[in-house]
Amino acid sequence: MKTYLAACAAVLLASSAFAAPASLTIHADKPGATINKYVYGQFSEMLGSGVYGGIWVGENSPIPNTRGLRNDVIAALKELHVPLVRWPGGCYADEYHWRDGIGPKDKRTTRLNTNWGGVVDPNTFGTHEFFDLVEQIGADAYVNANVGTGSPQEAAQWLEYMTGTADTTLVKERKANGRDKPFKVAIYAMGNETWGCGGNMRAEYYADLYNQYATFMKTTQNPAPIMLASGDRSGDATDFTKVLMENRRARMDGISLHYYTVLGDKWEIKDAAVGFSEENWIKVLANTVKMDGYIKTHDELMTAAEEKAGSTKKVGLYIDEWGTWYKPEPGTNPGFLVQQNTIRDAIVAAANLNIFHKYAARVEMTSIAQTINVLQAMILTDGPKMLLTPTYHVFHMYKPFQDATSLPIDVKTGTYGYGGITVAQVSASAAKTKDGAIVIGLANLDPHNAAQVSAAIAGAKTGTVKGEVLTAATMDAHNSFTAPNAVHPVAFNGAKLANGKLSLSLPPESVVVLTIR
Repeated sequence: MKTYLAACAAVLLASSAFAAPASLTIHADKPGATINKYVYGQFSEMLGSGVYGGIWVGENSPIPNTRGLRNDVIAALKELHVPLVRWPGGCYADEYHWRDGIGPKDKRTTRLNTNWGGVVDPNTFGTHEFFDLVEQIGADAYVNANVGTGSPQEAAQWLEYMTGTADTTLVKERKANGRDKPFKVAIYAMGNETWGCGGNMRAEYYADLYNQYATFMKTTQNPAPIMLASGDRSGDATDFTKVLMENRRARMDGISLHYYTVLGDKWEIKDAAVGFSEENWIKVLANTVKMDGYIKTHDELMTAAEEKAGSTKKVGLYIDEWGTWYKPEPGTNPGFLVQQNTIRDAIVAAANLNIFHKYAARVEMTSIAQTINVLQAMILTDGPKMLLTPTYHVFHMYKPFQDATSLPIDVKTGTYGYGGITVAQVSASAAKTKDGAIVIGLANLDPHNAAQVSAAIAGAKTGTVKGEVLTAATMDAHNSFTAPNAVHPVAFNGAKLANGKLSLSLPPESVVVLTIR
């Protein structure tokens, strides 16, 4: 702890002379849309050790568990207030047949996971185990149905098996498998990445398939699950969103959008997770903040389609895959997508969350990829060992934003530049919590210089301010199993309130969350 605090102080002192000023105006008198708690959703695909070993160890494991789910991970996810978990994929979803994962575990079908690592999936983690997971952590369930190799009948029967209440054969089967009361499905998605691993479909073809599938997804669950269509491949692609918005016949509550932060302009160009250069630091951050423009484009397109149709109900934008994608860790199965998680990833997370808050009226859900051991994970495990990543800490710091009311915020900030690339130095968002507090999320994208920040809060009385800060002394600082707390939040006492004005010095490469009452 002392070493960590000393490093933070040294970075702040060394950089403060070069601080770039930033000014914020928070409009507490002009409240916006509610920030749906689902914006803080998680994604757990049947991929590598994301589930097996990371979440599921089995009832007979020496690792402490409850019905096969490891206790340390469950406790950490409960503490994070995870609102929603997406499962079983991802690309895996369109080759997953739900009947493989029900009934006695020793009689379940084993299949090859052709998408991720070519390993055998024993299907010991299936429908019942997934719902046990979300119920243990207090989350809702997002289930992804198989369109690529499935059928409307299979998807409809899965929904009946999960949510049915009548005395049907499927409901009797669920009860025989140990679950009397129905499961609750919050979101039911028809396929995943249907433009690629989900079937290499044209937007027009998938739009027809979606309408066919959605027509037959009938349930007595009240409220009914959100019906979600598989949307565009990356931020700048709009063909699926456009075609889906123009061809809504069955109920369509949302359209998904996937965007991963990589190093280059091409998907194939990826950075190392640690040991990277400052040039690669800024390239990754410059790519991640493109999310703002991509959401804006889709929002405008969807708004135009709704106005043309005379619709008063908005279709939600569900960014159900996002986060950093680097080269796999050396020595690991490349299909397992194992990567370390640094302070850079923490800043990526904060910058994206700030963007999602800005578009709260359209962005109703996101799920970062992925929860455990895969890509930009919250948690890493190694046998019985577990650690929390810098990204976990950002999600924990940002918990007050869940279901808070977004507040418009004007941000005037200097820039951080390197190698001909520049980004805004300060990223920010604000909201009013249910108990009346104002919460502000800030990120400094500059790894060297502090930012002197002043903020005016219009339309609200201010009394006290408290905060947390997450920062580090190096650009690739991370937690390891030998040093699991190298990067963690500490109290931030540098914010001052005077005459309704807030002022603070935002340390280099940092995330700060302030609560004002």
